[in-house]
Amino acid sequence: MFLCIFAIVALILWNTNVLFQILKEEERTKMELWATAQQELIENSDLSRDYGILAFDVIQKIGVTPIIQVDSSDYIKDIKNIDWNASKDPDSIALYDLLSHLKTENDPIEIRYKDIVNQTLYYGNSKLLKKLQYYPLAMLLILLLFAAVLFFFFQTTKASEQNRLWAGMAKETAHQIGTPLSSLMGWITLLKEQKIAPASLDEMEKDIDRLSVITERFSKVGSLPELNNHDVVQATEEALLYLKKRSSQLIQWTWKLPQNEIQIPINLSLYSWTLENLIKNGIDAMKGRGDLNLDLSESSQYIVIRISDSGQGITPKNIKSIFNPGFTTKQRGWGLGLSLVKRIIVDYHQGSVEVLKSEIGQGTTFEIRLKKSK
Repeated sequence: MFLCIFAIVALILWNTNVLFQILKEEERTKMELWATAQQELIENSDLSRDYGILAFDVIQKIGVTPIIQVDSSDYIKDIKNIDWNASKDPDSIALYDLLSHLKTENDPIEIRYKDIVNQTLYYGNSKLLKKLQYYPLAMLLILLLFAAVLFFFFQTTKASEQNRLWAGMAKETAHQIGTPLSSLMGWITLLKEQKIAPASLDEMEKDIDRLSVITERFSKVGSLPELNNHDVVQATEEALLYLKKRSSQLIQWTWKLPQNEIQIPINLSLYSWTLENLIKNGIDAMKGRGDLNLDLSESSQYIVIRISDSGQGITPKNIKSIFNPGFTTKQRGWGLGLSLVKRIIVDYHQGSVEVLKSEIGQGTTFEIRLKKSK
């Protein structure tokens, strides 16, 4: 389809150019005829009366082509079809500027008669030719606009298909997890009746609760989640404590959180999932050993969360692609973690997430911005 469109546009542009050249040649012929008529009038003493009248008639029917006629000293002798009134605009500088412009548009035509007349005719393009000059540009602009509309349409269609795929995968995952999760809850109840050590059961219950949260997360990815006011400081601390307890002992955790509550509209399960993805991504980059820092601050409009690791860093060419679905530099992985982060923060919370800085061998810092109110 694109090839057909480009072929049609190319054919139109080619025909326009051919038409332009034909009209330009016709105007050139007309100007040469006009110059010849001028010369014939000068030589009128040697011509019959009828022939002189014919030459005069040709001169009067010059049309709309702008003309400036100059002598051997480049002094303007006559003008035709130029909007200039000597009585109202005696300043001839503008007229000579126009003459300089006409010299660039077409080759001049000489008018000679013995040693008596030595003049030069300069003429410009008619309004029709000027319109034809801009016609190809207009066609190209229309083509570019059409291409942009098609690109936007295909991008929107592709995004819509991805969204449907996300929703289907998420709901199916939540459904698959839900069945064994219900069974595990039943087994926990039986173990409690068997007087198993409470400490062990407490940890198992925490992990089951975590699975319930994961199931809830996947069920919400496929639809627009509900945002409610929650204390983002407490939510952040709870996520950090849970992840620290289940991570390598070789990770040095530090975080800086405000002492006061900060209520903002968020979805708790998806927000904690965002932190989990970014932190686990940092731990993987450090290969289980290094420093992981989180800093939460607030401004008048935003909550700013910065997560830094001391891992291997991200190459500049990969920074623009890391949030794309399926992109990963790991040997194992689906490349969905950071794309989920962007979807949750940008699409669901109308915030922003970006790589604030990254240096090879030094680490990476991600920055999340969330609005304090909708």
